[in-house]
Amino acid sequence: MGGIIITSALMIGTGEYTTGYVHTTASSSDKKAGVIALTLFDLRRQGKIGRIAMAGTNGTKYPAIRKHLQDQINRAYKGMDVSFDAFPDDGILSDPQAYLRSLDAMSPGDLVTIFTPDDTHFQIAYDAIERGLHVLLTKPPVKILKEHEALIDAANRHEVLVAVEVHKRWDPIYVDARDRIRSLGDFSFFNAYMSQPKKQLATFRHWAGKSSDISYYLNSHHVDFHTWSIGDFAHPVSVVATASSGVADHSPFEINTEDTITLTTQWKNNESQNLGTAVYTASWIAPTSDVHSQQRFFYMGHEGEIIVDQAHRGYSVATDVDGYASANPLFMKYTPNTQGYFAGQTGYGYRSISAFVDAVCQIREGSAKPSDFQDRLATIQKTLTMTAILEAGRQSLDNGGTLQRLVYDDSRQSVKITSS
Repeated sequence: MGGIIITSALMIGTGEYTTGYVHTTASSSDKKAGVIALTLFDLRRQGKIGRIAMAGTNGTKYPAIRKHLQDQINRAYKGMDVSFDAFPDDGILSDPQAYLRSLDAMSPGDLVTIFTPDDTHFQIAYDAIERGLHVLLTKPPVKILKEHEALIDAANRHEVLVAVEVHKRWDPIYVDARDRIRSLGDFSFFNAYMSQPKKQLATFRHWAGKSSDISYYLNSHHVDFHTWSIGDFAHPVSVVATASSGVADHSPFEINTEDTITLTTQWKNNESQNLGTAVYTASWIAPTSDVHSQQRFFYMGHEGEIIVDQAHRGYSVATDVDGYASANPLFMKYTPNTQGYFAGQTGYGYRSISAFVDAVCQIREGSAKPSDFQDRLATIQKTLTMTAILEAGRQSLDNGGTLQRLVYDDSRQSVKITSS
């Protein structure tokens, strides 16, 4: 049994990434068993977590979610308890404030995961921080710099750990690429692409184009990775965004949102003042293929280049039931081991959550402080540049593709967005 027992862990959000349950059935993606709940249930099995709670807005979904978790997790893995306390109660059809009662049921020092539509992140996270809770936010943490800065201030005042779940930082290929990038001299060019199949538009129709867009949802992965890789020797200075349309806003989806968004970002190397260019593209109109998400990038420095195709690593599977697929157990290994236990603890999707839980355990037992994790986790204090690029992209789109400049204070600790 590792670490100190965490009194409570609360999951806010009941959707695909948390439970694997979408609308009325298991997700049709590669996450039928979810990620967050599965990981926390396994950490409870290991003795690192005690009580687990879940908060949503619709309590009438909980009976179906419990059955789903029984089918996808309890029956799939030996010794996996999938029980949780629910907010609101099962009979409540709609209660947007249920999360507040779930937060009040926690104790200072407990942890909260927030995987909800992007425009709800700030208030939920702020309310959790004000109660002295440690917070793990899905990406993007917020959509605008003003809210990001408010979360930094709140986290500092309450001395709690607030981090962003950017699992690319735990992908062994991406980690190695990041370390190699640092030996390639000045940054010159970065081109990243990430997509999901258009069937996901049906999954996301309740928030797509309303609370967020595909750039916030997918570009956040590579924007964070690139910033994490070069952020201590270069900084972004401007962003121009362009978009494609014609699928999401037509039948059968009828969603008023962009299909594909590209952010062209100018970077400047700090010492040499040499310029570099980054192109981040995200789409949710890809066809169904051998992978759920195409993910790749090209990096060029002055002294070398790197190419990563995260979706294809020489491992393919074909079955009568599911057909042909390029498997990626490095993210989440859902296949149980020969003893019947869950065996995905080394997956980078799992580790991005377990590393946060381990950090909270260390803070609770007094062997570490939240400030000790500034260079080990994607803390709210260290991810401001990601929000700056994403918000500047949205502002560029909303203003007809105009260039948005990123203006820094003398210490480069604060940034503002201005139109050219």
